[in-house]
Amino acid sequence: MSTAAPPADWHRLDPRTVLVTALVAAGVVGGAAVPVTVGLTRWFSLPAAVLQVLSATVLVIGAAAGADRIRWHRTRYRIGEEHVDLHTGLLIVKRRSLARGRIRTVDLTANPMLRLLGLVTVRIGTGEQGSESSLELDPVTRAEGERLRRLLLERAVTAPTTVHREGELAVLDPRWIRYAPVSFVAPMLGGAAAGAVMQVSDWVGVRGEVIAWVGDLLREVPLLWTIVVLAFAALVAGVVGALGLWIEMWWNYRLEREPGGTLRVRRGLFTSRSISVEEARLRGVDLVEPLGVRLFGAARLDAITTGLAKDHEARNADHNTLIPAVPRPRADAAAADVLREAVAPTGAALTPHPPAARGRRLRRSIAAALGPVLVLALLGALLTPVLLWIALGCAAVALPAAVALALDAYRGLGHALAGRYLVTRSGTVRRSTAALERTGVIGWTVSQSVFQRRAGLLSVTATTAAGGGAYTVYDADAAEGLDFAAEAVPGLLEPFLERTGPR
Repeated sequence: MSTAAPPADWHRLDPRTVLVTALVAAGVVGGAAVPVTVGLTRWFSLPAAVLQVLSATVLVIGAAAGADRIRWHRTRYRIGEEHVDLHTGLLIVKRRSLARGRIRTVDLTANPMLRLLGLVTVRIGTGEQGSESSLELDPVTRAEGERLRRLLLERAVTAPTTVHREGELAVLDPRWIRYAPVSFVAPMLGGAAAGAVMQVSDWVGVRGEVIAWVGDLLREVPLLWTIVVLAFAALVAGVVGALGLWIEMWWNYRLEREPGGTLRVRRGLFTSRSISVEEARLRGVDLVEPLGVRLFGAARLDAITTGLAKDHEARNADHNTLIPAVPRPRADAAAADVLREAVAPTGAALTPHPPAARGRRLRRSIAAALGPVLVLALLGALLTPVLLWIALGCAAVALPAAVALALDAYRGLGHALAGRYLVTRSGTVRRSTAALERTGVIGWTVSQSVFQRRAGLLSVTATTAAGGGAYTVYDADAAEGLDFAAEAVPGLLEPFLERTGPR
């Protein structure tokens, strides 16, 4: 097989990709080797089981390294005046090209192995739908990755007329870690830890022994306290996992505004990440307050940008996060810096919604809480009185929680116009305060159900090419909601309004 270098204007990936692939494959296979060996000892002697596992390990590592060696040989890229070209493929050669003028993202990531070798993975994207809208160079040297990022994101931009903060906008404060345990990640990680213990014990054939050990440990403990102890243990595991995950994701965090109008987020302890957001495609910010974080007076800040494909967003759920959960005043200050505003629109005074909106939330929340209770009560009447007691307990817990969440959701409703931005806020479990640039609104959707019509309410949705694509003012007063939409983007909604008198 020839390894002749490509023409001068073409470049290859770093050849150490073969080493990286071999080491990763060795780690994966090595992690599975122990439980597989233990499982094989049921049918073979220990030396025979070890020999079989070692043979399979060498075969898998060799196959992975060989396939990546072929991929490296068949892959080359070129940065032209008008296009970025990538030729790759093992059995089928793929030739792909992106117009440089349409490139919107150049992100650099490096897992621990790549960082150790001074390599990065470069993802170049246009922000459009589909896998053909992005290219991945995996891996290149860090210096080459930085060169590509600067080269491809260069824009001939006009300096903004407003004078605002440049350079470093935010840097990691270790005290922010206190918000990690109160996020929804902690209980999810706790449940995942319990499931992982059971799964691994099943792989090595000791699941029954683990269950028996836990049963013996809590044999003298009443059932209720057993449930409490297990839930507490899972919660502690979740808290520890949430702290570790936060450190991995946000260590070395820095938010900067670079010359040329680019916001850059750098973060990561083991896997480093560099995410760039062009200010030219920034259409606002979203202040997100999950319930647990909000109870401690904190919020995170996300960017509302154009040109971010949904599939890309799904793979990178935190791709648009500009600052993690921080005290609310700090998040507002960061929003003002990012938007080049003296005062953050996310902190604007909002117009409250009518009491009828509160009634709608109370009715829906109580109905959702009573549904399972009524099912349990019916089954209890037909089958066993035990279910009636369970239904009573569920009602005693669920109904107050439903009322509290409904009232909190109502208090969170609001909308306003703040300079160049329209602001809408809603939600309780996940409260969102979105400040959307008024010039970024491309249409309005007005919806009104039969029940809303009877209550004098309606919902108006601003459609946009940025962020989630739609930002809704829920259950606003009918006249107030229409006036808000008409004033936010003059001339867009007026042709469809019928005025019954002077405004």
